[in-house]
Amino acid sequence: MAKPIIQGDTIKVPSSPEFLPDVDIFLEGTLRGFGVQESVVADIAISVSELVNNAIVHGNKATLTKMVTVRITRAGNVVTVRVSDEGGGFDPTHVPDPLADENLLQEVGRGLFIVHSLMDKVEVEATGSGTTVAITKAI
Repeated sequence: MAKPIIQGDTIKVPSSPEFLPDVDIFLEGTLRGFGVQESVVADIAISVSELVNNAIVHGNKATLTKMVTVRITRAGNVVTVRVSDEGGGFDPTHVPDPLADENLLQEVGRGLFIVHSLMDKVEVEATGSGTTVAITKAI
């Protein structure tokens, strides 16, 4: 049976929402170990949850043999979290605007918008073998 793999500052989980709590426990524990304030822990946890869910659903198409990797690092007063999938990549400029009239009542499509709202910096690197979204936040 597939299960999470934790090595140092990194957790890898199979592409299933059942592993989101494992990512959250690892992330929040690491951030608290860095001495991050609870409100910032919450902002980062919400963002990472959105990114991991996107990686599972859109990137890896919920294929259990594909992994989602979350790496947390700290440099001075900045935390960076990288969420990577093994999917086909995507162009973030083609993500529909969740504030457009035609999208206001949609039940999905706000993940990246939420992440941009909560984080100081968001970078997307997509290749043919996956996507990595790096988020940074001052702590």
